[in-house]
Amino acid sequence: MSISVIFAVLFYTATFILVAGLIYRIRDYARTPVPLKIPTTPAPITRTGVAFRMLREITVFESLFKSNKWIWILGWLFHFGMVLVLLRHLRYFTQPVWAWVDLIQPFGIYAGFAMAAGLLGLWARRFLVDRVRYISSLSDHLMLLLLISIATTGLLMSYIPEWHTDIVALKAFMLGLLYFDLQPLPEEPMLLIHLGLVVTLMMVFPISKLLHAPGVFFSPTRNQVDNAREKRHLSAWAAKLESSE
Repeated sequence: MSISVIFAVLFYTATFILVAGLIYRIRDYARTPVPLKIPTTPAPITRTGVAFRMLREITVFESLFKSNKWIWILGWLFHFGMVLVLLRHLRYFTQPVWAWVDLIQPFGIYAGFAMAAGLLGLWARRFLVDRVRYISSLSDHLMLLLLISIATTGLLMSYIPEWHTDIVALKAFMLGLLYFDLQPLPEEPMLLIHLGLVVTLMMVFPISKLLHAPGVFFSPTRNQVDNAREKRHLSAWAAKLESSE
């Protein structure tokens, strides 16, 4: 079996696990009872205010900024760098490449360094801060190592001439996956390592702590209106119990 077929099967499998896992976990989050009104105060008193609060939380990490500036800097470096890197990679999945994707290409390269720096800082924190080291599990370290390895192998392919890959052939392979038209995958070792790490991340994402990405939208401390005095909070399951009495 060729390398191209192996990675095609891996990507299709990983995509199925990622999508199905996210649907299952999000459905589980949505069905979890929230019996108490527990927004973190000061909290908005309207749904519009809650929407703006959530927007600030997912874009500038407002609560983290208020609690710890160093972690906020490292976290924002990692997340902002990762978003730019992901957007830059859209060039492998679009033909022709969208104009705005072309524009961010130079920034996306440097964003890889920001992503790696943020991850290294967050990993160092798990060794250097006593209380964080105490609560850190093996899975925390392995997940950070996985993310750092993905960022590092991507940067090595960009900046080490010996590890450059055939971008045209790689794009043909990725587009072939989208249209179920398998194309040869370049067999450079660093590229195969990078893609293997990406596939691994896709598979473990639905069972990892990285699920805070969709989970933040279901956090009752963030998504609730502070109207406990004006309106009684009653979960759907509790309302059914009341109506049956």
